[in-house]
Amino acid sequence: MSDLTPQSDAPTPTTDKITQAARETIYLCNFRVSVDGEWLCLRELNDISLTPDPEPAHEDPKDPIAIERLNLMNMAKLSIKGLIESALNLGRTLDSDYAPLQQFFVVMEHCLKHGLKTKKTFLGQNKSFWGALELVEKLTPEAGEITASVKDLPGLKTPLGRGRAWLRLALMQKKLSDYMKTIINRKDLLSEFYEPNALMMEEEGAVIAGLLVGLNVIDANLCMKGEDLDSQVGVIDFSMYLKDGGHSSKSAEGDGQITAILDQKNYVEELNRHLSASVNNLQAKVDALEKSNTKLTEELAVANNRIITLQEDVERVKEESCYQLESNRKALRSDSAADGQALGETRKQLKEETLLRLDVEKELEVQIGMKQEMELSMKMLEKDICEKQDALVELRQQLDDLRAINQQLTHKSQSSEASSKQKSDVIARLEEKINQMAGTVKQLETSEKHLVKQARNLNSAAGKLLQMQP
Repeated sequence: MSDLTPQSDAPTPTTDKITQAARETIYLCNFRVSVDGEWLCLRELNDISLTPDPEPAHEDPKDPIAIERLNLMNMAKLSIKGLIESALNLGRTLDSDYAPLQQFFVVMEHCLKHGLKTKKTFLGQNKSFWGALELVEKLTPEAGEITASVKDLPGLKTPLGRGRAWLRLALMQKKLSDYMKTIINRKDLLSEFYEPNALMMEEEGAVIAGLLVGLNVIDANLCMKGEDLDSQVGVIDFSMYLKDGGHSSKSAEGDGQITAILDQKNYVEELNRHLSASVNNLQAKVDALEKSNTKLTEELAVANNRIITLQEDVERVKEESCYQLESNRKALRSDSAADGQALGETRKQLKEETLLRLDVEKELEVQIGMKQEMELSMKMLEKDICEKQDALVELRQQLDDLRAINQQLTHKSQSSEASSKQKSDVIARLEEKINQMAGTVKQLETSEKHLVKQARNLNSAAGKLLQMQP
């Protein structure tokens, strides 16, 4: 078939490139592949030139690349239709040796190879569609399982073998159509691997992806262990689709109509199954969102209640600290100078208590800020709740510390009152002794006065006696 490619007398780089691309495939542009009913027709095109128009104003209907795309699309139609009909008539699970299934993979391989860009590597030029298939994993996370399975398969050494294995696994999962639609819709990513006029970049690729939906009605069980996918030669067998002159009877037409109706029925059922599955998935997502929303609202209400209780605890701690400060000030004012050291200690404790109160106020401000952040971001609710629980534990510990400090202050105030009572008793005793000493002093003064008077009387009597002596 490769000898059918016309050669020009003066080859140019463009014609050499087109000729090389035509020789690499079995769908040469010397023939146009068309569908006559359900059979294949090959029509020769001798008036087509491989020399492209230097500045085409629009797409030429005789463009060899366009003819290749059309031929591939028609071959895909025939292959998919023949595979579905034969599988339904067979009525069992398909295996790797089934000829229509093998031809389907060959056609899909040619479709994916059409218009591939050549990449230069250390080992030479590489031209494989495995890189394009790896995009599906990035666009659809569900395809990651297929890619991982392909990479884990033993015996696959080339990208071509991995791509063939990927097609078989996707068909067994009944996800081939979905994956092809996913990568065809992202032509910005496909442009890295395909030329602008490649089949995957044009409308024919979308048509083939839509036709692949019908393959979801068949079941395939393909064993790829021991199968040499790297060195297989992909050649399309046109003999399976060529029209036979004696195959146009009425019974065949009736069977064709019945199979077409069954195919349509199976296709509609498959579409309904896909739609019902998507509806169930959406409903499950809506239910999950509603549950998460209600849970978040409940957690928000609980968090608000906790914040209110924390505010009440802080207010109560403030009142208790103020009351303790006032009582301590009154007690300290009544203490004497000898209690200066105790006064200094109580002042230190008061400073620590004020610092604790400031810390509590700061933590309250932090809690209020956390509440605002929680209202703005429902997703951070669990983290905020954990932080509030930690803050609550710290506040309770601080409250216990304040209570312990309060008890210490009360004990010290009681001890100071006892010492003041003892001092007052000593002072009363000293006053009594002073009063007694004052009484004794007064008595001594009176006795002294009497003695002075007696001495004076004695002196006067003695003087009189001396005067009376001669």
